[in-house]
Amino acid sequence: MKKNLMFLFTVAVALAACNSGFKKGPGGLLYNIHEDKSGQNMKEGDFIYLNMIIKNDADSVMMSTYNTGRAIPTILPKPQNPGDIYAGLALLSEGDSATVKINADSIFKAGQPKPPGFKGKFLVYQIKVEKVIAKGKLDDVMFRNRINEFFKGLADQAKKEEPGKIAKYVADNKLDVKKTASGLNYVITKPGSGPTPVAGDTVEVSYVGKLTSGKAFETNIKAEAEKDKSLFNPMNPYKPFKFAIGQHQVVPGWDEGLSLMNKGAKATLIFPSSLGYGEQGNGPIGPFTPLVFEVELVNIIKPDPNAKPATPPAPPAAAQLQAAPPVQK
Repeated sequence: MKKNLMFLFTVAVALAACNSGFKKGPGGLLYNIHEDKSGQNMKEGDFIYLNMIIKNDADSVMMSTYNTGRAIPTILPKPQNPGDIYAGLALLSEGDSATVKINADSIFKAGQPKPPGFKGKFLVYQIKVEKVIAKGKLDDVMFRNRINEFFKGLADQAKKEEPGKIAKYVADNKLDVKKTASGLNYVITKPGSGPTPVAGDTVEVSYVGKLTSGKAFETNIKAEAEKDKSLFNPMNPYKPFKFAIGQHQVVPGWDEGLSLMNKGAKATLIFPSSLGYGEQGNGPIGPFTPLVFEVELVNIIKPDPNAKPATPPAPPAAAQLQAAPPVQK
């Protein structure tokens, strides 16, 4: 009996240590505000722009906005379930940073899919609230205009910083790049053999996509994904990506860069946003964001003149052409 009591006491102490510094919020969520700025807490309907890292109990990163360098824009909704992340966000104001723990069972029982291999009792959110635009008594037009002004300011700043980011990446990595008329910077790191692909050829490519900060945001190489748990997806087949050169299936930087390589070659391609996602960005890739791709041209497949036209495969997120801005006028 004494042993059982001692065991229960040890467990209680361990749990208290795990939640040290945390307060209990709505629906049983736990929160710890690390930086508490003055200002009104966010309310339902407010526009919020925040950086976030989501982890499990084992401190394994499941998602991070810092991987792409772009925070999450959204309109704060009403909490969907007691103690969910929206209830946690309503405890914060602009400039606050906090850790919020949400009971995983409450999320997955509510119908959300359980991530592959997830273990643990909590989902842990590390949050930094970058911007809040209160809806308050603003009419819809004025509210939307204020949000658009905010995004325009972000885009103007990104445009101003873009050339410096490219120059710094080249200098920091001591790359002896060649530059094309379009602004593509490239260096062949391993020569291949044979001719380069021409328009209509299908290429098979292995790649790692990075920001100029050096942070990888996407790859189709399993060994590379396994280096960063936030990149690894057990459902991904991790095989070379196929697309037809010169058919506008990918962003211009890919079409141009792969056209400079031959089979077996490896290269580092650094292209400005004008060869990527431009002034709008795409999903997690922000406006005026230069990108770096380490690529290997695995194979070149000549078109079969007798083949029927086929629907091209969907490109990976890093190669898609279009995306809508978060807010439109």
